Amino acid sequence: MTNAPAFMTAASFSTDPEEAAADLGQQLSGIDLKTVIFFCSAEYDLPLLAQSLNKIFQHIDLSGCTTAGEITPFGYGQGCITAIGFSSTDFAIHTQSIECLDNFSLTDAQTLVDQLIAGCRELDVAPIKGNTFALTLLDGLSIQEENVLVTLNSALGSIPNFGGSAADDIHHYKTHVFYNGEFHTDAAVIMMVNTAYDFEVFSTHHMQHKDMKLVVTAADADARCVYELNAEPAASVYADAIGVPVDELNHQVFALNPIAVKLGDEYYVRSIQQVNDDLSLKFYCAVESGIVLTIMKSNGLVDDLIQTLNAIQNKIGEPQLIIGCDCFLRRMECELKGYSDEVSGLLQKHNVIGFNTYGEQMEGLHINQTFTAVAIGRNRNE
Repeated sequence: MTNAPAFMTAASFSTDPEEAAADLGQQLSGIDLKTVIFFCSAEYDLPLLAQSLNKIFQHIDLSGCTTAGEITPFGYGQGCITAIGFSSTDFAIHTQSIECLDNFSLTDAQTLVDQLIAGCRELDVAPIKGNTFALTLLDGLSIQEENVLVTLNSALGSIPNFGGSAADDIHHYKTHVFYNGEFHTDAAVIMMVNTAYDFEVFSTHHMQHKDMKLVVTAADADARCVYELNAEPAASVYADAIGVPVDELNHQVFALNPIAVKLGDEYYVRSIQQVNDDLSLKFYCAVESGIVLTIMKSNGLVDDLIQTLNAIQNKIGEPQLIIGCDCFLRRMECELKGYSDEVSGLLQKHNVIGFNTYGEQMEGLHINQTFTAVAIGRNRNE
């Protein structure tokens, strides 16, 4: 083992793409770069940013996505770009893309996973089994996350996987993932990470259920649109249930009054994206006729995050890096309730780098309003 660092983190708050790319290059110059993963605001001129990043990071495996906010080495950022640069010391990272999400088959997934494993094995960092996880970044407006994730998870088998849906600063226009030197839509990036360090993939949320049930009685599952709840216009029923007029429903209300579906013993939030003119509700996650939704309430986001991060530290020791996918509605709640600075400080303290998402991914599930991540410890598996 050499004394050279295995990775470095960076951020640029310049809104100029060329300056931002140069900033990252300078900050990551302390190691022999092999791979860079970045998360950037959609407010950048993306073609120019791509060109600038390619120029700075020539011959480097470069992947990333657009965001609804960034998690930098200094905590929360907005309108910026943050990155992790890896050397080949203690990390073997191999990347593949999915360029057409709606035709992704199990055969495609198995071929992709075989290629990822083969790419990691070439560097001979650690045995694949028990030392490998996958990170997925998907177009957050593709409406294809569920199908892709279930298929990919089947092919990955025992390899843990997590990730986030790319965002676009809450414009809901176009979200992008980056691979092969360009930003793409209707696509995904899959990174397999094989490491000599201990790690833990985890997910947490701070929601508690109320005794209020809403049955989806009319929906378009493909469009993630619910037309009726309890046989009445969906937006009207939801608004009545939370005590808010229909014309006041917005992202802030959705963030503080989520609804969830129960799978087994666990509740999984199905976040609302918008109210349509016909009083239907469009969601970020899968919904279909016949499912029962439960009104949830926020209960101690800060305390839950502290407990979760402490539990991770107790399990694998102090993390040297956490790659985090944090739902943008959680960040919105922090801003609305006045604890953004506290949460930002926690993320900085625990070495979190990542982004605010339009949805998170965990072991084949597409979920909302969670903090989903991998913590990488400091102890090596000898």
